[in-house]
Amino acid sequence: METQIKNLIKDALKNLGIEAKAIVLEHPADIKMGDYSTNVAMAYAKALKMNPKELAEKIVGGINKISEIEKIEVAGPGFINFYLSREFFANSIKEILNNKENWGKNNISKGKKIMVEYTDPNPFKPFHIGHLMTNAIGESLARITEFSGADTVRANYQGDVGMHVAKSMYGIFNSKEYKESGIPKLGSSEAAVWIGECYSKGSDAYDNDADAKKEIESFNKKVYDKSDEKVNEVYDWGRSVTLEAFEEIYKTLGTKFKHYFFESVMAPIGEKIVRENMGNVFEESEGAIVFHAENYDPKLHTRVFITSLGIPLYETKEIGLTVTKFEKEQNLDLSIVVTAIEQGEYMKVVAKAMSLLHPELEMKMKHITHGMMRLTTGKMSSRKGNVITGESLLRDSISTILEKVQERDMSEDEKKEVAEIVGVSALKYSILKSSMGSDIIYDFDKSISFEGDSGPYLQYTVVRASAILRKAEEAGLSPVTFDLLPVPNEITSLEHMLYQFPEVVARAYESLEPHHIATYLTELASAFNSFYGNTQIINKEDPNSGYRVALVEAFYNTMKNGLYLLGIKTPEKM
Repeated sequence: METQIKNLIKDALKNLGIEAKAIVLEHPADIKMGDYSTNVAMAYAKALKMNPKELAEKIVGGINKISEIEKIEVAGPGFINFYLSREFFANSIKEILNNKENWGKNNISKGKKIMVEYTDPNPFKPFHIGHLMTNAIGESLARITEFSGADTVRANYQGDVGMHVAKSMYGIFNSKEYKESGIPKLGSSEAAVWIGECYSKGSDAYDNDADAKKEIESFNKKVYDKSDEKVNEVYDWGRSVTLEAFEEIYKTLGTKFKHYFFESVMAPIGEKIVRENMGNVFEESEGAIVFHAENYDPKLHTRVFITSLGIPLYETKEIGLTVTKFEKEQNLDLSIVVTAIEQGEYMKVVAKAMSLLHPELEMKMKHITHGMMRLTTGKMSSRKGNVITGESLLRDSISTILEKVQERDMSEDEKKEVAEIVGVSALKYSILKSSMGSDIIYDFDKSISFEGDSGPYLQYTVVRASAILRKAEEAGLSPVTFDLLPVPNEITSLEHMLYQFPEVVARAYESLEPHHIATYLTELASAFNSFYGNTQIINKEDPNSGYRVALVEAFYNTMKNGLYLLGIKTPEKM
C-alpha cells in the first residue's frame, strides 16, 4: 500500500510538472490523522513559489483515488493525510491468514547472497556479554536478510591465537590444579569456566608482574610456532573444550553457523598478503609492518599489522578473513560483520587497506557496531575478576523464569523448556529493542517481567492469542471460510497496525536495524491487549465473532513471524 500511495502522489506531481525523486510517508501517531501522511507539498512548495496548503490541495485534486483509500484530506500547513478503506483492512486480514509464516516477507534481496559474521567469541576466554549482544543482533539480521529474499550465510570468527590465549596458558600452567594433576578432567562447560578464571589471573599478572609479562609473551610465541609439546597439548585441550562449551550456548540461543573461521588459519593468509604488498600498501617502521591509513583519509590513523617480532596482529588476520570469505562463498554480494563499537576505528583502517588491495570488494563490505551493555555498576570487563559473563547472565535469566513458572500446571520438562525459551527472549529483546550503536542499561527484573516492555510480555501475549484460537475452534468459530464472514463497520486499532508489518520488515532490512521490529511488536501487543480487554471475541450469537477470531489469528501470525525475526521462540504455554 505504501508503494501504491507513493506512486499516486508521484503521478499527481508529474501532472503539475514536478519530477519527485523521493516521497516520504509516515504513519501518524493519532489514527484520526489518517493511516498515512506526507509533507511532500511543503517540501516542493518553496521551489514552485506556492503556498504549501494550496499545493497540497492541487496534489489531492490530481490523485486518482483507488478503492483501498477511503478519503484524502489536507491538514495543517499542508500535510496530506490518507485514510484507508474498510475493504482494504478486511483484505489485509485475509492476506495475513493466507500467507501465514510467509506474511511480511519481501523480495528486496532476491538472488543475492549475504554473509553475516557475528558472535565471535574467543577460545580460552569467557563468553562475555558483548558476545551475547553480537549474537542476538547478528542472528536477527541473518533472519531479516533471509526474510527479504537473500541466500544468507552465517559465519563465526573466533580468536584461537593471540595474547588472550597466552594469558590463559600462563594461568593454567601456574595453577595448583595443573601442577598437581596436569590437565583437569572436567566437562566442557566446567572446563571453560575454569579456563576463564585462569585467563583472569593471567591477565592480572600481565598487567602487574614484569616477569609474568615476559613469560606470557613467551607462551604467545610458543602457541604461534607450536614449538613446545606440553604447550601444544594444553592448547589443543583448551581450544577443544571452550569451543564445545560455545556450541552449547549457540544451541540455547538458536544459532547454527555454516562457516567457522579461526585466527590461527587467517593469520598466515593475511601475513602473506601483507608481505606481498610491502611498499605498495604497507611499509616497514622500526622493524614492524604498518599501514599509514591517514595518507588516504585524514580521519584514520596508522596501525601496526605485523609486529617487530614477526607476529601478525588482528588487522592482518582481518585481511586474511575478508579474502577467505569471498573465496569460500563464490558470488557473495555482501559481507556484514557485527562487532562492538570499540572495534569501529580499527575496522575502518582494515577496510581502507582492503579497498587498496581488492577495490572490487569495497562496496561488498558492511561493518555494523553495537553499543555496550551496562548494569547499574557500570561497564563489565572480562579482564577483571568477579565478572558477569554472557553465559552467567543467560543462566540467571533462565533459572529465574524457572522459579516463576514453578506453580504453573506443567510437567517438569515443560517448565524447563518454557524457562529456557522465555529466559533467552528476555535477554534478546533487551538487546534488540535499542537502536544500533546505543548503550543498553540492562534492568534484570524488568527484562523478565511478564508485563510491559519485555520479551516475556510479547511471548505471553502470543500465548494468550493462541489460547483464544483454541477456544474458538472448540466453539466452531475458526475462520476457515473468511470470505463468507460478515465484516463489522468498525475498524479496530489492531487492524490499523497489522497491515504495517511488511513495511517494518523492509525498513529493518534497509537500515539493518532490528529495533524497528521490536518496537512495532510491542505496540502491536498493546493494541491486541486493548482489543482483548474491551471486546467479547468468542460469541456464537454475534455475527461479527468470526471476523474477530480472524483478527486474533492475524495477530498471532504477525507476532510469531516478528518474534522469529528477533530470534525469539514462542512457547505453547506460559
